[in-house]
Amino acid sequence: MKMMWVVRRFLSSVVQRGRSAGQLGLLCRPRHGSLPDLEHRYLQCTCCWRSRVPVASFETMNAARSTSSDPCKEAGSEPLDACYTSEQRAAILQLLNTASPSELAGVKMLRGRKSLNIVEYRTKNGPFKTLESVVNVPLLKHKSAVIVFNSILNPMKKERKVRIQLAKFIRPEVDRSWLEDANSIVSIICGTNKIAWAHVDRGMTVLDWQQADCPNFLKGTYMASAYLNDVSSVVSLLPSGDFYVIEKPSISVQNTTLFPIMAHMRTVEAMLFAVLEPRISPPEPNIPPRVLNMMRTAVGRHFGLMVGESRTSGAQTVRQLMTESVTQKLPRVNFPQEMLVKYRHYFQMGSRRGGEELCDALLQAVAFYELLSESSC
Repeated sequence: MKMMWVVRRFLSSVVQRGRSAGQLGLLCRPRHGSLPDLEHRYLQCTCCWRSRVPVASFETMNAARSTSSDPCKEAGSEPLDACYTSEQRAAILQLLNTASPSELAGVKMLRGRKSLNIVEYRTKNGPFKTLESVVNVPLLKHKSAVIVFNSILNPMKKERKVRIQLAKFIRPEVDRSWLEDANSIVSIICGTNKIAWAHVDRGMTVLDWQQADCPNFLKGTYMASAYLNDVSSVVSLLPSGDFYVIEKPSISVQNTTLFPIMAHMRTVEAMLFAVLEPRISPPEPNIPPRVLNMMRTAVGRHFGLMVGESRTSGAQTVRQLMTESVTQKLPRVNFPQEMLVKYRHYFQMGSRRGGEELCDALLQAVAFYELLSESSC
């Protein structure tokens, strides 16, 4: 009790000296400092409940110190166009109105769906005229738009990209030169009731793109003869390519509810390997395998379609590739005119035509060539 009384008397004397000197209290504003005036608060003495010692508010000090000169730091605090100079606005709008989805994906916060949404929005509504109009793009709100604008004006120095290894997405391991010498590949996707394929050459031109129904899939007790009939009928329709690339599903063995689907996928996958490349003797070291596996998750990550460990639909990405084929001089993928006409309404939202296998077959072929060019041995 005596110690508390001494402390109280000491604090009171300091406050009195501060008042006599015309200061604000225990914490004083320095003559040449930048801290603002601090709000009065009171510290209750624990030994005498009627005595209070005035102190500066730490909430006031923290708020004052965190105040930023950036008018767009708080979402919705001020119109976006007022936050930037005319030159900055012009630079931002120039990129947003002219960049391709792949170029937009290099901007912070625009990887994946947002870059596609920007291109779709400006195609439908015309070029952006104001920064404020950018928040009308799906998935882009005020706060994320500010991050995007600042990233365009002050792009971060890109780190050297780590080249992905071939073994990360292609199985079995093959010599890189074999893949680079290929003139075309046939990308194959196994579904629950159909098989789809896309024949794409090295120039990224789609030569063939189809799917076939398999009525015996997932029927009865997975009769081997019935499965073989369906798989053989599809193989008879496949075009000839240097490599046949079959999707490697990513269904977890821990998910017991999906075990019938996993067993089905593995059965069809194994039959395709056996029918497309029958071998009795061990593989020759100087002859490349004709049939390869490509990891489904690798394709999903390449196109930004992964949500956690799950892969979302690639229909929107395929629609964008088809649009670029007729709107850009150097599109990512080239489609024949008759193919565009055939599939122009196939992948619309809510379509019941079951085009997911078709989408995945095309995306796997595109990812094969693009990942090959970005990969190391």
